[in-house]
Amino acid sequence: MIMMEHVSKTYKVSKRDAGFISACKALFRRDYEHIYALDDVSFSIEEGEMVGYIGPNGAGKSSTIKILSGILTPDSGTCLVNGRVPWKNRIEHVKDIGVVFGQRSQLWWDVPVIDSYELLKEIYKIDSQSYRRNLNQLTELLNLSQLLRTPARQLSLGQRMRCEIAASLLHNPHILFLDEPTIGLDAVSKLAVREFILQLNKENNTTVILTTHDMSDIEALTNRVILIGKGRILLDGSLRDIRRNYETTEEALAGFYLANGI
Repeated sequence: MIMMEHVSKTYKVSKRDAGFISACKALFRRDYEHIYALDDVSFSIEEGEMVGYIGPNGAGKSSTIKILSGILTPDSGTCLVNGRVPWKNRIEHVKDIGVVFGQRSQLWWDVPVIDSYELLKEIYKIDSQSYRRNLNQLTELLNLSQLLRTPARQLSLGQRMRCEIAASLLHNPHILFLDEPTIGLDAVSKLAVREFILQLNKENNTTVILTTHDMSDIEALTNRVILIGKGRILLDGSLRDIRRNYETTEEALAGFYLANGI
């Protein structure tokens, strides 16, 4: 289903000191630093797996998701999703994936949510019967009936996240990338979203990759965890492997990061 082999990605970032003189010098000569977002990353994920992809800020989680989504092209290495290279076969690839970025929106800000869904229907070329069936099911499961006619800018963060998840699933994707999907949600909404993701996986065998700093999400949804730090895979196993000799997952992660100099 998903395979990454020896994938690396480097960003070239300009640097300068503070102050007017430094700003003027930077107009003529800039100093650059190379940031290794991903460094020889390899893993594979089977169809129907639910995997937690975790690590500290700047570890390379979002860069990995963007490569798997076809948004970024790696500097080196091989990546296949359903037998396709994501950044080379983007039109066919996006039909099979759904992506939720907790801090970015795919909903149009000033129009009712239902109008955004209608636009997504045309973008993904969903037939009317499938669209209506999926919309009705998602509206019921995520309790969206009171939100569809409201502009996205007037929704609370928790309400918008439920609408974002529905938007990513209108076209029945086989793979779901969730980047901080429960950010800002209250306890009741978090439980509802978790139950929905579990049901989606059980009924449709949807492959789910979850990146989050909320370990309760990881514990509730995944059995396998891939831990990344400084662009390198540090561990690929179960939560039991991480929690060994620690009482909580958070303490275990902190100890693991310290032990690996992260």
